[in-house]
Amino acid sequence: MPTRIPNNIPSDPLLKFLVALADDELILGHRNSEWTGHGPILEEDIAFSNIAQDELGHSLALYTLSSEMSGTSPDKMVFDRAWQNFTCCRFVTYPKGDFAYTVVRQYLFDEAENVRMNSLRESLHEPLSGVAQKILSEEAYHLLHSKGLVVRLGDATEESHRRMQEAVTEAFPQALGMFERFDGEAELVKAGIIKTSDALLKQWLERVVPTLTDVTLKPEIRKQNGTWNIQCKPDEGGRQGRHTEYLKALVADLQSVYQTAPGSGW
Repeated sequence: MPTRIPNNIPSDPLLKFLVALADDELILGHRNSEWTGHGPILEEDIAFSNIAQDELGHSLALYTLSSEMSGTSPDKMVFDRAWQNFTCCRFVTYPKGDFAYTVVRQYLFDEAENVRMNSLRESLHEPLSGVAQKILSEEAYHLLHSKGLVVRLGDATEESHRRMQEAVTEAFPQALGMFERFDGEAELVKAGIIKTSDALLKQWLERVVPTLTDVTLKPEIRKQNGTWNIQCKPDEGGRQGRHTEYLKALVADLQSVYQTAPGSGW
């Protein structure tokens, strides 16, 4: 029997919010799994395989929380949904690309997840607060690993700097899409369930920009009179289901076994 959502919490926005976050984790986990057997060195092959597994576990935790309130199983959410109905940010859907891009994407995502999950620990929805706390305990390793790689590779050699700068130039506008407003966000903020996307974006920028610039990497942003001035167009649309063909191909791959044998579990 589905868990009842308290009357003071807007149910539809909450369920959509949970699924969007779960979609982020699922798709990034799938992308990271593509490095298994292809990492530049064995240690990173193993590390990104483990990170991928953790991301998939986080997605399951969020899908399960949604399932307990909606009655729709995690399997149905993942395997019976058309790719156009996924609401992950577009950032996580792009191909794994060069290893430098994967490193930068993982770092920018990890910092965003750290900021978001810390904010959700204060959520008035206790089940969500509990899931956020659990995810944070595992995310500490992800952030330590990805940030360490950015610091080591940002200005280590001329080649590493060039490749990392190219990755930052590509990934930074995409990463801004993680903070695209959710449908029903104002209602959830008013109910004390989440913080505003704008507030989380500001916290994220305060963390990532110094890390990048300290190793001579230059994102398209400047700080003027204490205010961040973003100088690129955020890559948004994912929260509204406006995706590229990259997600279509990924979801087809993700659902291939289930479509061959309906009822299979993940």
